[in-house]
Amino acid sequence: MDFIKFDVGNVVMVTGGRNTGRVGVIKNREKHKGSFETIHVEDSMGHQFATRMGNVFTIGKGNKPWVSLPKGNGIKLSIIEEQRRRDFIAQATANA
Repeated sequence: MDFIKFDVGNVVMVTGGRNTGRVGVIKNREKHKGSFETIHVEDSMGHQFATRMGNVFTIGKGNKPWVSLPKGNGIKLSIIEEQRRRDFIAQATANA
C-alpha cells in the first residue's frame, strides 16, 4: 500500500481554519517548540497562505493529487472575482 509523506512539494488540502477547502503545494514547514507547526502553502493561482499543520491533509505526491478535487479545484476566489463570475454566468444564461 502506498502512502504520502508530509514533505515540501506535496499536494495538501486544508481541512480546518480560515482556509478550509483550499488545495495547494507545501512550500515551507516551520517547527516551533512549545507551539503549533506552521505550513506555508501555494495554490495553483500562485496565492500563498499559511496554516497550522493540524489543519492540512496530504492528498498527492509532487504536483499531482491522488484523489479527485472538488468543484473549483480548491481555489479560493476573492469577493470581486466571485461577483464577476456570477455576473458572467447570469449574462450568458440571459443571452442563451
